[in-house]
Amino acid sequence: MEREKTENGATTTGDSALDQAIKQWLEYDQNPKTVSLVEDLVKKGAVAELQKCFSSRMEFGTAGLRAAMGPGISCMNDLTIIQTTQGFCRYLEQCFENLKDRGVVIGYDARAHPASGGNSKRFASLAAAVFVSQGVPVHVFSDIVPTPFVPFTVSRLGLCAGIMVTASHNPKQDNGYKVYWENGAQIIPPHDNGISKAIEENLEPWPESWNTEKALKSPLLHDPYRDIHTQYFTAIQKHCHHREINKGSGVKIVHTSVHGVGHTFVQAAFKAFDLHPPYAVAEQKDPDPEFPTVKYPNPEEGEGVLTLSFALAEREGATVVLANDPDADRLAAAEKQKSGQWRVFSGNELGALLGWWVFRCWKQQNSDPAAVKDVYMLASTVSSKILRAIALKEGFHFEETLTGFKWMGNRAKDLLDKGKTVLFAFEEAIGYMCSPSVLDKDGVSAAAIAGEMTSYLATKNTSLSQQLTAIYEEYGYHITKNSYFICHDQEVIRSLFEHLRNHGNEKGSYATECGRFAITAVRDLTTGYDSNLDNKKAVLPTSSSSQMITFSFSNGGVATMRTSGTEPKIKYYTELCAAPGNSDVAQLQKELDELVEAIIENFFQPKKNKLQPKPE
Repeated sequence: MEREKTENGATTTGDSALDQAIKQWLEYDQNPKTVSLVEDLVKKGAVAELQKCFSSRMEFGTAGLRAAMGPGISCMNDLTIIQTTQGFCRYLEQCFENLKDRGVVIGYDARAHPASGGNSKRFASLAAAVFVSQGVPVHVFSDIVPTPFVPFTVSRLGLCAGIMVTASHNPKQDNGYKVYWENGAQIIPPHDNGISKAIEENLEPWPESWNTEKALKSPLLHDPYRDIHTQYFTAIQKHCHHREINKGSGVKIVHTSVHGVGHTFVQAAFKAFDLHPPYAVAEQKDPDPEFPTVKYPNPEEGEGVLTLSFALAEREGATVVLANDPDADRLAAAEKQKSGQWRVFSGNELGALLGWWVFRCWKQQNSDPAAVKDVYMLASTVSSKILRAIALKEGFHFEETLTGFKWMGNRAKDLLDKGKTVLFAFEEAIGYMCSPSVLDKDGVSAAAIAGEMTSYLATKNTSLSQQLTAIYEEYGYHITKNSYFICHDQEVIRSLFEHLRNHGNEKGSYATECGRFAITAVRDLTTGYDSNLDNKKAVLPTSSSSQMITFSFSNGGVATMRTSGTEPKIKYYTELCAAPGNSDVAQLQKELDELVEAIIENFFQPKKNKLQPKPE
């Protein structure tokens, strides 16, 4: 597309809708860096770049916003933060008559993007200015905090909502805007649609929305940092059960915050538990928005992110490594084996260990056997079913939720409001809720609790790996294998899932076998079908806009296939759940590998559908 000249000589793109979007942007934006970036793109005639920035607004969903920092409505920047917050403020006014009495909290991480002048603290200040301009009290942390501090503050102070400015473990150019409701959990429908609609209705900046200086001097602005810091660590101390053992423990643990916010908070958590301070990876302990030592700041990537941690552990004689993602809401763990190699635990394996430990500690403190009937643990539907196996034997309740802590947090709150005890919740993507003080994943409290578990096991001359084996021996081995295929063609994805729903060209007929493996049950959370239930209607919430089918097999296997909401991926999660006593791990692994091969060949048909496998 070539540029055109208007009568007065101004440059246009030749696309009237794009020209209008750019014109409106330049009228609204007061950040000289993003204004300059847009003007330079217009002068250069960089139409493709301009279309990328202005063709579509970031979609506000249940996870809020997450996108690259830069100019335009498709990016995170000063103006889109103001527009989003204005919409959020108006939506809160509709929902809460007492918003101006209760207020909101805003936290932020250390992300920054010098080219566009965007950074998390700046975005938090602008969001605060919007609320203050409408007479709403705002609790803004004076320094960076872990994401869990925001939901904790919402619950502790009885606020209407919370905002965390973070992109978690995304690449360095990204930022995000995560929203919590008055119950201390992430928002779920219909709030996302209501907020999104309100954003569209409030795009023009209000007169005082840019005035951060005035907002910072307002009596409506409060800094909760010191009080919340104290209250949070007091709250998680309730989950410290072996203080004397911790004090005398010789266990050495390495911790990395991967250039994020976690270092000082995990140090404080270990201190609260009377644990020896973990050795900090010096190159990664201080916040650095460039993330210079890692390709991706995501501990889920495993060894690549933990290389420096392993090196420090070798120097100090440490046997366990703990790692947080940059906003410290997730936790990864690794342990040195007798062979000298390091074992990085999967999210499901660490979930098994933490779930076992939390229940063991609860059981020691509760002598009434009947109390277990009010105890609950939760996991997302694509996570390991190990908690279900433990629950069946121990007598507590296990529930599945949809993928994402927004569902577990809200369900946990429902149960707590009914007087139930929610001990633990986890998802396979290294997210753990070990304390109901935070109704979201929390890598800080999880790190301290993992530290205490490690310390206790050391007194029994037991490693984490040995304890994991003991859990599987007692409750049954649960072996998992997860991966994904890349597919950019939505029609191919639709066709693939429709084929599974209309097996043998018979509408509404699901497959009864996959290769040599017999299928015993099907749950389809796109259509709301569940063959296990008498009325065939799924209990979990359904969504016709996303694909998700779970197959259960006669050999104890479970496989879920789902589309990603943010990436061009079809993900699969498989698990083989063996009965207690079946300890032939090699045979179980072989069986799972064969099941996965059959699923790929019969259900995905990658050659026919031209699917790209996960990059090695």
